[in-house]
Amino acid sequence: MEVTKETIIGDILDIAPDTAEFFFEIGMHCLGCPSSRGESIEMACAVHGTDPDELVDKINAFLAKNN
Repeated sequence: MEVTKETIIGDILDIAPDTAEFFFEIGMHCLGCPSSRGESIEMACAVHGTDPDELVDKINAFLAKNN
């Protein structure tokens, strides 16, 4: 899976639950909430004031290392 800023958080968590740590790092602690699972990375980063490209890079590096 290649993650982009448009990737839905719930899709990432379904495929790789261990990526939750990266969302916790940006202050997104409500990952079980239906609306957070339906947000894109870009939308979540806008709400939490973080760089979506940095988060995408971290997640893709993790996925590459663990697949």
